[in-house]
Amino acid sequence: MSGSDKKAFAWAFYDWANSAFAASVMAAFFPIFFREYWNADADASQSTFKLGIANSLSSLVVVVLAPVLGAIADQGGTRRQFLFSFAFLGILMTGCLYMVERGDWMLAMMVYVLATIGFSASNTFYDSLLVDISTTDNVDFVSALGYSLGYLGGGLLFAFNVYMVMSPQAFNLQDSATAVRYSFLSVALWWALFSIPIFLLVKDRPRQTRQRGWRSVTAGYRQLSQTFSQVRQLRATLLFLIAYWLYIDGVDTIVRMAVDYGLALGFASNSLLVALGITQFVGFPAAIAFGKIGERMGTRTGIFIGLGVYVGTTLWGYFMQDVWEFYVLAVSIGLVQGGVQALSRSLYSRLIPKDKAAEFFGFYNMLGKFAAVIGPTLMGWIGVMTGAPRASILSLILLFAAGGFLLARVDIEAGQRAARALEDH
Repeated sequence: MSGSDKKAFAWAFYDWANSAFAASVMAAFFPIFFREYWNADADASQSTFKLGIANSLSSLVVVVLAPVLGAIADQGGTRRQFLFSFAFLGILMTGCLYMVERGDWMLAMMVYVLATIGFSASNTFYDSLLVDISTTDNVDFVSALGYSLGYLGGGLLFAFNVYMVMSPQAFNLQDSATAVRYSFLSVALWWALFSIPIFLLVKDRPRQTRQRGWRSVTAGYRQLSQTFSQVRQLRATLLFLIAYWLYIDGVDTIVRMAVDYGLALGFASNSLLVALGITQFVGFPAAIAFGKIGERMGTRTGIFIGLGVYVGTTLWGYFMQDVWEFYVLAVSIGLVQGGVQALSRSLYSRLIPKDKAAEFFGFYNMLGKFAAVIGPTLMGWIGVMTGAPRASILSLILLFAAGGFLLARVDIEAGQRAARALEDH
């Protein structure tokens, strides 16, 4: 294995590491535990609203911080350091969820918000390193490799945690609630252990002029101001970002709110956990397959396929009556979720100047998290206003359709030429 291949796998393994948080905490155990343990006395609509606020607040913090910190990291060549710092925050706070007592929903929300900030912000700097460990020819595959390993790694730990929750006596645990608390510790340990390869093997791109200390901060702010004007010049990049903001709103909202939606429809939590496990393991080969689709049929075509499936599953979700339908939807989403995310990331990496990758990925993640500010809050608000959780899910169809409409109008070749021109200056 060549040095570049080792770096690519080390980079991708961070997805294996932190996807344990996305699968076990964000998508599964936190929503269930929040409703049934920390906030057990609240009705379904109020619990959904509080969960939506927690997700939106963490996303809002990342919206504010990501572009600024990305600019500072570019100027100082410190993307790895920022990645490590936010990963440490996420790992520490995830472990702290173990200590939150029954009924203390406010503390649970605060710790979860900090953990999610660590997870989301670390991904900004992780994504920005993609341009350093891939080429134009293999970027679709490398990006998809990260998501596929994320689904596999996150799915393996998730399956273990589900077994522990369903059979706590096999682990000498008192009950399922105790098992869920231990699952938070397992995620923290998993995330920490498998983050080691990226910190050992992946380095920042060398800069001709590298700022240090406070100078990197002031230079970062100056660069951020310049980039706002540069984004307006990169019309294809700007149009893609708007399209991405719209359709990723729907993707992220489904990831964060699917279990809560299933609980609101009256499905058993154990059944929902099994469905999430299905999504994880289907997502592993599907993400790799989408990487190949991107290489052979075109990156944008692959995204369109995924968005079409999302529209269909959202409509089905509105009419869903039985838990077996939730399983079918889990398979459908698993087939396309990683593909849409991976191909969006690789397409965007082609449309930005490589020497400003962290900052531009700061914008990319800012829009993704800003979408996650709106989506969960919108679902929670519509659920409270109508008293009908089913009504809330239909709002996602408009986001997928509008995002796809704008994506079709992105001139990718012109965007690549414009991005290269900015690199030369």
